[in-house]
Amino acid sequence: MTFTAELWKSIEPVYAAILRHPFVTGLTQGSLPRESFRFYAVQDALYLREFARALSIAAARAPQDDWIIMFNEHAAGALKVERALHESFFREFGLSPEAVARTPLAPTNLAYTSYLLAVAYGAPFHEAVAALLPCYWIYWEVGKELERAGSPEPLYRRWIETYASTEFGRIVRAVLDATDATAARLAPAERDAMRRHFTATSRYEWMFWEMGYRRESWPL
Repeated sequence: MTFTAELWKSIEPVYAAILRHPFVTGLTQGSLPRESFRFYAVQDALYLREFARALSIAAARAPQDDWIIMFNEHAAGALKVERALHESFFREFGLSPEAVARTPLAPTNLAYTSYLLAVAYGAPFHEAVAALLPCYWIYWEVGKELERAGSPEPLYRRWIETYASTEFGRIVRAVLDATDATAARLAPAERDAMRRHFTATSRYEWMFWEMGYRRESWPL
């Protein structure tokens, strides 16, 4: 079993909870309130800005030239390709890029992105890539799962098709390969650190769906 297969097996209960979440099931049923999807899309756009920063920091620490290139390209893609997807949603909602940029991060979003940036800045490359991996991998798996079910809502179907795409799958497989190659050179204690970060950010992925569904706000 590959190291990444071990990682996935360890979060099977988390992934099952994600698939059961009403935000996710609402995408395929078309029952997700548009206000929740609007809130989520804005927060996700803000998240991707910080995710791109973390990717660039990880790229700077990558031990192989190809990985330096890859993670920097992914950082650019997060800001260009996925931003284009979000902005197409924002046009439908009548939101300007300036209005989105002025939106404060919800508590879960701030906690998640702060965690990613703290690991990227303060931990070695192998820990950073483990923390970043769930955002890639869980979205791909969710996209494929939801594509099989489809959606009656064109807006939600567009989101599903993006993450179920062959192109996105190639990106995820490349990160999985880099993660396995990295783990193969490490001591058990270092791999344990990777597992801890992977589990933590997988849980944050569930929390992000919950945040969007409930349109989470600061209590004070």
